Amino acid sequence: MRTILIDDEAKCVETLRIELNEYCPQVQVVAECHSAAQGLEAIQTLKPDLVFLDIEMPRLGGFDMLNRIPKKTFHLIFTTAYDHYAIKAIRY
Repeated sequence: MRTILIDDEAKCVETLRIELNEYCPQVQVVAECHSAAQGLEAIQTLKPDLVFLDIEMPRLGGFDMLNRIPKKTFHLIFTTAYDHYAIKAIRY
């Protein structure tokens, strides 16, 4: 399963990558992005099966980034420290 990690905090991306390598060997991390702009480019180029996406990022947040993708062909897992995004994330 080709996967992209998108989070503005490098430590969060590193921790997620380590956990995925340890517990989900079928998940192949093909890109680690530290901004929504990098994430958009990686999604268009690499065509992932799964994206882990932080919601709260500077300049362009996760929801805004997703709204710029006309057809989503990947599964999505939101990663955020803010519980007030939970309902919006579930609805999305």
